[in-house]
Amino acid sequence: MKKQIAAAMLAIMAATASSAQAAEKIKIGTEGAYPPFNFIDPAGKIGGFDVDIGLALCERMKVECEVVAQDWDGIIPGLLAKKYDLIIASMFITEERKKQVAFTNPYYLAAMTHAAPKGSGITEFTNEALKGKVIGAQSGTTQAEYITATYPDAEIKLYPTQDEANLDMVNGRLDLQVGDMLPLLDWVTKNDDGKNCCELIGEPITDKKFVGEGVGIAVRQDDNDFREKLNKALDEIRADGTYKKINDKYFSIDVYTMK
Repeated sequence: MKKQIAAAMLAIMAATASSAQAAEKIKIGTEGAYPPFNFIDPAGKIGGFDVDIGLALCERMKVECEVVAQDWDGIIPGLLAKKYDLIIASMFITEERKKQVAFTNPYYLAAMTHAAPKGSGITEFTNEALKGKVIGAQSGTTQAEYITATYPDAEIKLYPTQDEANLDMVNGRLDLQVGDMLPLLDWVTKNDDGKNCCELIGEPITDKKFVGEGVGIAVRQDDNDFREKLNKALDEIRADGTYKKINDKYFSIDVYTMK
């Protein structure tokens, strides 16, 4: 009987140790379809800025990590169903999403920017200065809302896709456009058409009325301790240069400050 009790106790201890180890393994949910933030490479491996930041946070917290790809439409339901423990997928912090999940502090800023043909001479971004100019943006976006509200005396052109707005600018049909900063930066620095025709001008547009509070990591609402650990780890990788190293791998500006 004593041997049986001892064996049972050992089994319980082993199971407890196994559970503790399992608790130390964090699953990261991301989309894998929004380069350079998250993508699946030709070898089928998930990578990108979001993923690298997530892995750095896990390393800082001294926990093992596994990255899980999830289609965007199901990414919050997947978190709530405990398919993974956090979402790091360039998710804007919005009041609507806060009804379902909790967010860390932003790990990068959301920003918009102006793009114009090279040599446009545009230096002022007021309604008066841009009266009569043809200004474009993708329809149904905060960029479209921004140009409509900010430049009521301009000629506003809206496009189904960002690519179509870019094409009209290349072909001389736009004097100015407003778009998400990082995709437009990518276009004017890496795309042949964008590099040859256009440039970003003016300061980044960071009005919270249009770009929200930034981009955060989502966790379940009852995981407040975990959220605070992520915030602490984020502060630490910012302080020790890890964040900058990852940032510089993908971008020529600091996306934490958009400068």
